[in-house]
Amino acid sequence: MATKQEMNEKQKIAFTLFMQGKTQKEIALSLKVSEKTVGNWAEKECWSERKAGAGITRSEIVNKTLIYANKLLEKLNSSDIDLANTGKVIDQIVKLSATIQRIDKQTTVVDAIEVFQALNKWLRNRMEWDKSITPELLQQFDYYQDLYITDQINKK
Repeated sequence: MATKQEMNEKQKIAFTLFMQGKTQKEIALSLKVSEKTVGNWAEKECWSERKAGAGITRSEIVNKTLIYANKLLEKLNSSDIDLANTGKVIDQIVKLSATIQRIDKQTTVVDAIEVFQALNKWLRNRMEWDKSITPELLQQFDYYQDLYITDQINKK
């Protein structure tokens, strides 16, 4: 039976492997734990949500907001809109513009996350042939990146 510390280490490695795209079954086999254990870790620590969040970039948010604003502008320019709704559409466009400006100004943490994501992707790709990059090393990077981001968020 593994000690609590050993299980904590396995859990951290499991998360790193999950972020690299490994399935829970593959992780369980690799770490010699049950699939149920990996599933419990994933659920408790919200792995899927964290992985989904890791893929969202500031530029994606801005682009999607611009697409929506463009649709509103098209609606404003069409003959289908009546005068009573014109003010509402213009208000939505103004709010979207303000949102984009806020996103562009508040880039400290978001930029750091984007850089960390790019670095992590590069390290994971390099890990395939560079044996000095281990899951444990990636785990340490994740730990300090999380600390940095938390620190930056708490400063605001």
